[in-house]
Amino acid sequence: MTMSTPTGGPGEERTLGQLVASASEDLSTILRTEIALAKAEVTTGAKVMGKGVGLLGAAGFLSLLALILLLQSAAYGLVAAGLPVWAGYLIVAVVLLLLTAILALVGKKALSSASPVPQKAITSAQQTIATLKR
Repeated sequence: MTMSTPTGGPGEERTLGQLVASASEDLSTILRTEIALAKAEVTTGAKVMGKGVGLLGAAGFLSLLALILLLQSAAYGLVAAGLPVWAGYLIVAVVLLLLTAILALVGKKALSSASPVPQKAITSAQQTIATLKR
């Protein structure tokens, strides 16, 4: 059995080193291509998300303006019902403060019951470390 000298030409056998180098080169190309694809996807996703955030911000701002107008209308409605102007605005302000207090209490309760520490992940990591130490 004769071995031909590896010159890399067609039909000739390549050495193990050449095969490893070729595989390494191919893997490097694949990784670079995958990274470029991921960057393109992230860029496209970020643009879409930016547009969505901008539109949601505009919607929030417009809804705030609408809420102000609705509250003004409620106060004027109370004035039209025979109350003095100051009383109409005072009633609307008190209702808003009550809603604010209720939302703050519910929010505080929700925050106090939340656990920001990932207990399950920490426990799992500690068990893995203990197993590896054995």
